[in-house]
Amino acid sequence: MLCLTRRNLLIPGIFLFILLGLFALLHWPGGKLPTLSLAQTSASELSSKLQVGDVVFIRITALPFRKVASATNSWTNHVGIVTDVSGPDPLIGESTFPFSRTTTLSKFVARSESGRVAVARLKKPLSTQQQDVIRAAVEKRSGIHYDTGFDLHSSGQFCSRFVHEVLNETTGIQVGTVENFKTLLAHNPDTDQSFWKIWYFGSIPWQRETVTPASLLESQELQPVFDGYAGKTVMNEMAKSVPPYPGNFSWLI
Repeated sequence: MLCLTRRNLLIPGIFLFILLGLFALLHWPGGKLPTLSLAQTSASELSSKLQVGDVVFIRITALPFRKVASATNSWTNHVGIVTDVSGPDPLIGESTFPFSRTTTLSKFVARSESGRVAVARLKKPLSTQQQDVIRAAVEKRSGIHYDTGFDLHSSGQFCSRFVHEVLNETTGIQVGTVENFKTLLAHNPDTDQSFWKIWYFGSIPWQRETVTPASLLESQELQPVFDGYAGKTVMNEMAKSVPPYPGNFSWLI
């Protein structure tokens, strides 16, 4: 006859708890495990690291932006460029809906899912004159309508085109890859094209040229400055998805 002692019940309970925790992690938003090894900082601490011309990447939660991230096989789907670090809250130039503008770093990062943010910098240092030209290039593009068709040659703007053009115009450096939709989606053949067929009213413009936030992030012209979370911690986000921990429980990582 099987004797069910408290010890016999405890061991299966621990394994059940671990399985439930893993299940919650695997169903983390975006379908991926959170990366616990990434750095964590506050927006104010991040501000102190920035220079004019730095490229700042975040992740927007709106459906079209999530589809952009999925199609490019990347976590990021929005990008801006630092234009001013003279104050306590640096300014970021960006193309956003409905019009391109300048916003503060704290507001920019606050829009990112779980506070996820990365900062990259040109490998070749910028002169003071080049930084001034970047400010002028961003200001020149302020107030331009957002191009929801992501057409590199339209009269509008979108985030990665905005940063790509500002850096190219002011430094002559090509940051990001210009490619057409056919080539872009060929890199990720498992992309669900049904959304994009609806987005483009039934027909994806395969030959249309564009540039993506992911290609800017992967550019060999940039070097990483920061990659992690600002404002929120990974553990705070995990607490929303994983069952409450026992008082004596600790992560073995």
